[in-house]
Amino acid sequence: MWSEVGERVFVSPGDGVNPNVGLIVGAAACVVVDTRMTHPLGRAIADAVRQVTALPWTVVNTHGHYDHCFGNHAFLPAEIWGHERCAEMLRRDGPVKRAYFAAGAEPPLAAELAAVEIVPPDRTFATEARLDLGGRTVHLRHLGRGHTDNDVVVEIPDAAVLFAGDLVEEGYPPVFGDAFPLDWPLTMEAVAALAAGAVVPGHGKVVDAMFVREQGATLARTAEVARAAFAAGRTVDDAWRDTPLPEDFARQALDRAYRQLRGDPAYDPPGVLAARLGVTA
Repeated sequence: MWSEVGERVFVSPGDGVNPNVGLIVGAAACVVVDTRMTHPLGRAIADAVRQVTALPWTVVNTHGHYDHCFGNHAFLPAEIWGHERCAEMLRRDGPVKRAYFAAGAEPPLAAELAAVEIVPPDRTFATEARLDLGGRTVHLRHLGRGHTDNDVVVEIPDAAVLFAGDLVEEGYPPVFGDAFPLDWPLTMEAVAALAAGAVVPGHGKVVDAMFVREQGATLARTAEVARAAFAAGRTVDDAWRDTPLPEDFARQALDRAYRQLRGDPAYDPPGVLAARLGVTA
């Protein structure tokens, strides 16, 4: 269940859509990084934590996507930390996304998703926060917009470990559904600057600073293509092949980049989002 990637810093590897989950243990408390997508999956993580430590826990959500935080309920009444826009995203989009993913899932996952009680972070911050675990400080940092506008990295300096959430993906291209492709490259530079050792991506195997820089170069090239294509009046259909991404990811990246360049709202209102996804929240 757990792999130790630094002193008293553990990762529970994800499989498929399930993300990696982190556990950071101090002398007086522990931190759980992300909680997966349903109450049963969240409870499984909670049970696994208790096999390592009985210390009181705090939860950190790396961002407001369902697969990383719909399991929050299993950890109540713990404090749940996240960026202020993570809480906003869950309140605004959470019910629509719950209905959408439940409708597309196979049983029993569909029923588990439909039953999720959405619990947004109750301890929020804009740029940085620190958690004292007793003899160990964990730094929470919002380095800029990227995969979403509310991505948080979790830094454990004394173990040289960084949990990067979906700002970094291994074994899968970056996902752009709620992304800010024009900002993401600069944010990745900041991630790489903090990467003193192991970097735990949102999904996939543990990586390092070199991997982060390489993925940052892919994102930078994508942003460059988007700006040039938009300025030239080229369509997504015409321009996606110029990116270093597979077609589905490239189209999504250019759609989001063009949205930024047009000055469109970053997110659809819930009613518009529900209609676009074809669900009733």
